[in-house]
Amino acid sequence: MRSRRILLAIAGLLLAGGVSIVVATGWGHATAAASPAPVDGADPLRANLYPDSDRAPADLADALTRASREHKRVLVDFGGNWCGDCRVLDIYFHDPANQALLNASYVLVRVNVGELDRNEDLAAKYGIPIQKGVPALLILGSDGQVVYRQHTGEAEAMSRVAGPASVHEFLERWKS
Repeated sequence: MRSRRILLAIAGLLLAGGVSIVVATGWGHATAAASPAPVDGADPLRANLYPDSDRAPADLADALTRASREHKRVLVDFGGNWCGDCRVLDIYFHDPANQALLNASYVLVRVNVGELDRNEDLAAKYGIPIQKGVPALLILGSDGQVVYRQHTGEAEAMSRVAGPASVHEFLERWKS
């Protein structure tokens, strides 16, 4: 137990310094973590990725309007500010190749699920099982119709193991 605490402390120090690391967990999974350059002086590891949960319906409506106007799809990212895998997925979204594809083909909407107790109605409406874990992804056409819905922890697996390349493959597969 003490060695695990020491390992986590070292990992935290490395992350604070912007070093990419892989931390092996006790469950046989490896979690990749990286620290991108701060934007506007903000620390991306401490910033809130997901807006207030009350904004989700309006944010989604705005995204659908924009997607229709710009001939794009809507990528809905259900997650929480507490979620490490959600933060790693965000880092992968900011990979230059992924960022370009995301900007060209999608309107990204982040839906805050709180501690898996917020926006449950929105997740249920689209058949997203947030109780199975986040991040959970949904892709809508500009008409609001479901193009892709995640049924299990696919996005979590993308952020944990596969890295930016699997995110790129996902974005490429479902782009408009």
